[in-house]
Amino acid sequence: MSEQKEIQSREEIKQMVDSFYAKVNEDELLAPVFNDFAGVNWEKHLPIMYDFWSTILLGEMSYRGNPFLKHIPLPVDKKHFDRWLNLFLETIDEHFTGNIAEEAKHRARSIAGIFQHKLASINQE
Repeated sequence: MSEQKEIQSREEIKQMVDSFYAKVNEDELLAPVFNDFAGVNWEKHLPIMYDFWSTILLGEMSYRGNPFLKHIPLPVDKKHFDRWLNLFLETIDEHFTGNIAEEAKHRARSIAGIFQHKLASINQE
């Protein structure tokens, strides 16, 4: 386990995102959704995620877009969101401490809940 540190800059955001997606890529439930179904181009996706989380947690305003739209066609349900959230929280707890780390966990819980609710609503139509 690495030493925990505060999230204070884009460098820590990059570590957070890279560590999290390394777990996703090894996960038997999530890796097929990202790599097989969605065909994520990691070289392009990771910098977008750096911008997304830097905007949310550091106020950088580097992210522009609607992340929800990309998730509409994905074959995901509650178990996928639960796993995504568990891996994210685990990543934060392994590497980071402090107020911004807690905010990251809060935001991830919120995002997972909102996306799951919105996708369920769309799929019921």
